[in-house]
Amino acid sequence: MAVSQVSPGVFLSDLDSALNVGVLTSRNITLIINASGLQDVSYPQLDLQLLHVPVQDQPHAPLSHYFESVAERISQNQTGATLVHCTAGRSRSPTLIMAYLMRCEGLSLRRAHEQVLDQRPFIRPNAGFWLQLMEYERTLFSRNSVRMVRTSCGVLPEALQDSEDTAAYCVNI
Repeated sequence: MAVSQVSPGVFLSDLDSALNVGVLTSRNITLIINASGLQDVSYPQLDLQLLHVPVQDQPHAPLSHYFESVAERISQNQTGATLVHCTAGRSRSPTLIMAYLMRCEGLSLRRAHEQVLDQRPFIRPNAGFWLQLMEYERTLFSRNSVRMVRTSCGVLPEALQDSEDTAAYCVNI
């Protein structure tokens, strides 16, 4: 699953797919958001808008500094579709799309995660990005739908349930 449509006009991929002219043209991509950490990426010679998010996939990296600007650019892209990519399409780009879904589509973090996970089952934002998403959700909605819990596998994000009987972890363990 190289390219995943997570919302109308919003796609998520890895770097290799973002460099494929067939992928870009078949999905009418007009805006690429590059969260790969690589600045000098040579995209196909198409009429593309580019936004570079210079953040590494490290828990301490300040990806949340880009949540608003990325969400704004995606929502303003009326000429075609948007492709958000990082290197593997597992951590940075899904995090940015979840922030967009919260900001522009009004989804809780839990619902945004479920929506992205349904289309791309192997996402796994790092723990630092989860904390940044949780802080952003609290800023937007004054509440959290996910919490961090200590497990035998380490500290993991857990979707808050109506019942505390079962844990629904937000990662594939």
